[in-house]
Amino acid sequence: MTDIFGTERMRATVLAAWTASPARFREDANAEEDFALGGYRDRLIVELAQNAADAALRAGVPGRLRLTLRDGVLTAANTGAPLDATGVEGLSTLRVSGKRDESGSIGRFGVGFAAVVSVCDEPMVASRATGAVRWSRAETAAIVAGEPALAAELGARGGHVPLLRLPFEVEPVAIPDGFDTVVRLPLRDAAVERAVRRMLDETGPALPLAMPALAHIEIEAGDETRTVTADGWRVVEESGVFGPEQVAELFADRPTEERARPGWLVRWAVPAEHGELPKDVAPVVHAPTPSDEPLDLPALLIATFPLATDRRHVASGPLTDFLVERAAETYLRLLASLPKTPRLLDLVPGLMGKAELDAAIRRAILRRLPDTPLLPAISPPADADAGEGTHGAAESEAPYVVAGREASVVAGPAEFLAKIAHVVPGLLPAGWASRHPALTTLGVRRVELSDVIDLLSGEAVEDATPAWWRSLYEVMPADDREALGAVPVPLADGRLVRGPRGTLMLTESSSLDSSLLGPLGLRIVHPEAAHPLLLRLGAAEATPRSVLEDPLTRATVSESVDSADPEPVAQAVLALVDAAGLSAGEAPWLSALALRGADGELYPAGELLLGEGSLAKLIDPGVPFGVAAPDLVERYGPRVLSAAGVLDGFAVVNDDDVLLDPDECDHDLDAEDEWLDAILDLLPDADVPPVAREFTAIRDLEYVADWPSALALLSRPPLRAALQPLRALVNGEIVEVPSYTAWWLSRHEVLDGRRPTSLRLPSGDPLLYGLYGDAPTGVDETALALMGVRTTLADLLASHGGPDELLDLLADPSLEVDRAQLRSLWMALAAVEPSRVAPPTAVRAVLNGEIVVADADDGHPVGGNGGPVPEGLAAAGGPVVAEAPDLLPLVASRPLVLAPFDLAEALSELLDLPVIGEEVTGEITSSGVERPVPAQVRSLVPSAPSSYVEHAELTVDGVVVPWRFHEGMVHASGVEGLARGLAWASGQWSDRLAVAALLRDPQAVPLLLAEADLDG
Repeated sequence: MTDIFGTERMRATVLAAWTASPARFREDANAEEDFALGGYRDRLIVELAQNAADAALRAGVPGRLRLTLRDGVLTAANTGAPLDATGVEGLSTLRVSGKRDESGSIGRFGVGFAAVVSVCDEPMVASRATGAVRWSRAETAAIVAGEPALAAELGARGGHVPLLRLPFEVEPVAIPDGFDTVVRLPLRDAAVERAVRRMLDETGPALPLAMPALAHIEIEAGDETRTVTADGWRVVEESGVFGPEQVAELFADRPTEERARPGWLVRWAVPAEHGELPKDVAPVVHAPTPSDEPLDLPALLIATFPLATDRRHVASGPLTDFLVERAAETYLRLLASLPKTPRLLDLVPGLMGKAELDAAIRRAILRRLPDTPLLPAISPPADADAGEGTHGAAESEAPYVVAGREASVVAGPAEFLAKIAHVVPGLLPAGWASRHPALTTLGVRRVELSDVIDLLSGEAVEDATPAWWRSLYEVMPADDREALGAVPVPLADGRLVRGPRGTLMLTESSSLDSSLLGPLGLRIVHPEAAHPLLLRLGAAEATPRSVLEDPLTRATVSESVDSADPEPVAQAVLALVDAAGLSAGEAPWLSALALRGADGELYPAGELLLGEGSLAKLIDPGVPFGVAAPDLVERYGPRVLSAAGVLDGFAVVNDDDVLLDPDECDHDLDAEDEWLDAILDLLPDADVPPVAREFTAIRDLEYVADWPSALALLSRPPLRAALQPLRALVNGEIVEVPSYTAWWLSRHEVLDGRRPTSLRLPSGDPLLYGLYGDAPTGVDETALALMGVRTTLADLLASHGGPDELLDLLADPSLEVDRAQLRSLWMALAAVEPSRVAPPTAVRAVLNGEIVVADADDGHPVGGNGGPVPEGLAAAGGPVVAEAPDLLPLVASRPLVLAPFDLAEALSELLDLPVIGEEVTGEITSSGVERPVPAQVRSLVPSAPSSYVEHAELTVDGVVVPWRFHEGMVHASGVEGLARGLAWASGQWSDRLAVAALLRDPQAVPLLLAEADLDG
C-alpha cells in the first residue's frame, strides 16, 4: 500500500518532537482535549458540514452532505474536492488550517475536526480519488508506550494520548454513489450515540444558510430520512474586503493569520413567511457557525465576527464594532426587501437585548429605523410631491414608501383611510393601526379620529364636493361619536360647518323646498351630502316642526320686524306652520313674526287681529292692535295665521319648568310681576326658587271691553285650563296657588262691573249673604269660583287674606247682617289662627240691642247695621267680648261681641279686644242669706248646687243685677235671677227657662221632666 498522504512521515515527525520534548506531547494532548471537551464539544455536525462545504467550494460543485447514523456508526458522505496530503496534515495538527489561502472557506482555525474526539476513538476519512486515512487512540497509545522518553508523561496522564496527531494509512474503502468523500465515526458508546442523534435532530437550515456552498444536507437516522436546504428563506447580505489601513485599525487585537483573511461578510435571513424562527434554528449569532451569543430577533444573523479563544463567544473590539454597524445596515436592507405588510412589525427589535452583543446590534438598528423608508403609505409625506389632483388621486393607494418618522396610522376601515389619505400625510393602509409597540419604535405618529376630523376642516378639503363628503360619511367608523361630533358638514348655501349638531337634513319624507327655507338662515345640509350618519350625530331631520323649532328660525323670526324685507321670512314661516299643522298657542314665540296689517304697516303677529275673529269683537277698538291683511287671510287661512300668533281668540301662553323668580319669570303679561309677588307670598320659604312644571296664561286681558262675551269664552275649554291653580314645586312638595289668569280676573271689574272677589255664587253660603253681591247667572259656577267668586264661608276663611277680608266687610256699615248671621260669623272666625289676622279698627257688635259698627278703641258707633247710626245711640266704652252672662249688666252701655261663651277667649285674642272680666271687678257689694236650693230643681238639674245666697237686692260693682256666680256660689234676687244662676252654675244654661218655671210652680215638675225627655 502506497503512503500517498505521507502518514508515516507525519508520525515520525510528531514522535520525534514528543520524545525530544515530552512537554510537547503533554501540550498536544491537553490542547486536543480542551477543544474536544470545550469549544467544539457539541459542534460535530457543524464541523462535518463545514468541511463538506469547503470541499464543494474548492471543487466548484454544488455541495451535498449525507449524514447517516446506523448501528452505532455515524458516516458523513460529501461531494467536492477529495482529501489530500495537505488536508490530512490539517486534520492531524492543531491550530494549523490548510485552508488559510482559500477564499470563501468556512474553516479557518484548524481545530474543527477535533470535534470527532468527543464521540469517537477510531475516526476515518476516505476519498474516492485519493485514498483513506484513519486515526486510532489505541494504536497511538501503544506507540507512545514504546517510547521510554514518554513513559513517565504517559503514566502521569493515565494512558490518555492525543487521538488526531498520528494518522495511519488504510486500505481504500467503498464510497457511496454520488459522493466523493466519506467520514466514518464509530461512536464510543450508547450515551454518545444519543447525543449524536440529538445533534442530528437539531440540524436545520441555519447550516446551508451559513454555508451557501452546501446546497443539500440529507439526514438518515434509523427509519427517518429528511433533507435540509435553505429553500423558503429570504436572504440579504453584504460583504467586502478591508484595505491595509482598515486591517491595521480593525485587526490590531486579532491573531496574525486572521489578518491574512481581511474579508468580511454579514448575512441576514428570515423565513419567507417571516414570523418566529423555526425550532431547528438556534436564536444565536452565527459567526459563521453557531456561537453562544444570544440574538433575540426573529431573524438569522451570519457574520464573520471574531471569536474569542473558546470559539463560542464573539470577541469585543473594533472589528466587532465595525460588523455590528454593518449588521444594522444589512438588517434594514432586509426589512426593506420584505413585503410591506403589518407582519414586518414583528421584525422591529425591542429596546432590551439578551446580551451585550444583542443589545449593541439592536441599538445600531434602532438608531437607523425611524429614518429608513420601510412603510407603505397610501399618501405621500408632507414634503413629497403629491402629484396632480387632490381627492381623486388620494383615494387610490399610491406607491409611497416612507420612513417611520414620516408615517401616520389611523384606526378605521380601508375605504375610510383611502378617503382621508390626502389630509393625513404618510398614512399607512388598514391593518397597520394596531397597538404594536414597533410603531412607537419606528416613530410612527398615531393620529386619533378627533385629530383627523380637525384635519378635515383644513385647506385640503376646500374643493371637496358634497358628494365626496357623503361618500366619506358612508365609510366613517361610527363607534366614536364624541370624535365625530365635529365632523365638517357642507350646507346647501355653500358653507362648511363644524359638526352636524344644529344642522337640518332634508330627507325623502321631509317634503320641504330648500329654496323656500333660504331666508331663515338655517344650516341645511346639502342634499348631495345627506347621510344617515349625520342624523345619528345630532343633525335633525328637516321636518316642518324641526325647522320651526330650530334656534336660527326663532332668531330670524324675532328679528323679522327690523328686517329690510321680512316678506320672504313670513312666507317661509307661514308655509312651515301650515305644513306642521300647528295650533294656536303651540309656538308662542311665533307672535314676533312680522306680518302686514290691513293698513299696509308691519306688525308682530301677536299684535294683529283676525278681522272676523272672536277677539276682535271683544276688545276695545282703541287698543294698539292691527288687523291682518285680507290677502294673508285669504292665502293662509285663519288657522295658520292664528297658529303663527295672529289673534283670533285669546292668545294662550304655554311654558314648562318655569322658575318662579322675578329675574326669570317674564312672559310679557300685564302685571305679571305683581302676580308673581302675590303668589310668592302664598308659598312657603325655600332655599331655591319654586318651579312651575306647567305654566298656562291668557294674554291681552287688559284690552277686553265686552266681558260677558269674554267670560263665556274663558269659562269653557280649552281656555278654561288657564284658570286652574298653578302647581308649584317647593321644597320637594307640590303647592297650589292661583294661576295668573285667575289672579288677574279676580282683581278687575269683569263681572257686571264688579270684581269677582266682591261677589258670591248665587248658590253660595247664606252666611255670606249681604256681605257679597250675587255673581251674574249664565257663567259656569266652577269658572266663577276659580276667578275668586266666593262660595262658602269655610273656603273664604281658608284662603289667603280671607279672614281679614271678612272682618273688613263686617266693619263696613253699609252692609246689613242679621243677628243670627253675625253670631255664626263670629263663631267661624273664632276658629281662625290669630297670626293670620290683623286686628280690625272697627267691629260689628251689639249696642243696647242694636247691631252697629263700632270703633275698636273707644266703641263709638261709626254706622248702623246697613245704614247710619240709630239716633241717640252712644257707647260708654270700647267693645268687649262677652264671656259670662252674669256680667252683661255691668257693660250694658258698651258694644258687645256676642258668641258662645266658650269661644270668648279665642275671639278676644283674634280681635285684640278685652273680655268683660278684664274690664270690671265683678265684686258683690250687697249681702244676703244662704238658703237651700229647692229639691225640685235638683230633680230637673241634678248638677245644681245644694245652696245659694239670696239677696233682697243684689248689687255688683254698685250696679243692681239679678244674679251673680262668684267664687263657686250663686247669688240671686228673685226667681228669674236664681233660675239663671243655677242653670249657669250647673253647666246647663239652656235650661234656665225651665228652672224658672219650676221655681214658680213646683207642681209642674212632672210635666217639665216629660218635656225634657222629648228634647233632641
